[in-house]
Amino acid sequence: MRLRLDLGYDGSAFSGWARQPGLRTVQGELEAALATVLRGREGVPEPPTLTVAGRTDAGVHATHQVAHVDLTPAQWHGLVGPPRGGHVAALGPEAALGRRLNGLAGGAGDVVVRSVARAPEGFDARFSASWRRYEYRIADEAAERDPRRRNHTLWHSGELDVAAMDAASRALTGLHDFAAFCKPRAGSTTIRTLLDYSWRRNEEGVLIGHVRADAFCHSMVRSLVGAAIAVGLGRIDADRVQEVRDLAERSNDVAVVPAKGLTLAEVAYPHDEELAARAVQTRARREPATGSGAASPAN
Repeated sequence: MRLRLDLGYDGSAFSGWARQPGLRTVQGELEAALATVLRGREGVPEPPTLTVAGRTDAGVHATHQVAHVDLTPAQWHGLVGPPRGGHVAALGPEAALGRRLNGLAGGAGDVVVRSVARAPEGFDARFSASWRRYEYRIADEAAERDPRRRNHTLWHSGELDVAAMDAASRALTGLHDFAAFCKPRAGSTTIRTLLDYSWRRNEEGVLIGHVRADAFCHSMVRSLVGAAIAVGLGRIDADRVQEVRDLAERSNDVAVVPAKGLTLAEVAYPHDEELAARAVQTRARREPATGSGAASPAN
């Protein structure tokens, strides 16, 4: 039984999504909670692992992350417990799992499982995704600085030209090799389709960047934001940003901005009948070199 988990988290105290020995990660917390919930179930050789839509880096947040987990029939049926606290009927397996995961992994309040549902046939949280959308927040000198958002917003000295940033960013969209904006990883492709990239100020004057692509290579969004900031400060112009992109190699004109301003805001999937085909198509594109999934939609 494959289950889809929709979740959100504050990345401030996490060393990213991916499980790492000795470090607190989102995957590690949730898988430890799964192991506790499923302990003692029949036919369970080891706790199940989570597959995620976007393996976020240390300090990166998520409001709408998606993952999946595969359970055995014994695990699935064992999730339904007897009624508690005067409930008329027992919780269904999905609601029971979500509640238990939130009770175990969500104790610190920085990770929340929003929903658990049976995944449709062919669903893969990572490979079936059509696109991911990230949001980046910057408070410059023209913006109202809310101390409650200090862990989710980059505070930047000086005033940024948001119109110039927006124009330069929109010019980067399309299918390109984004090696200039990615940290290299062996066997990974840096060819991506950047669907949208725009900047605006919200009602508090905070700059909000929206970046949407089929997938992202390592540090791609934070490098794209760094390029936009350089344009906003007048250090480079839009033409130079495109030149850097087309050179397809790292440049001193592109800085990687801090993670705290970055949030995974949305993951989209095709219609149910297209999920399996989308996963096959994505795997063929992302795993030509090693077959190990090296080209991850991470940031």
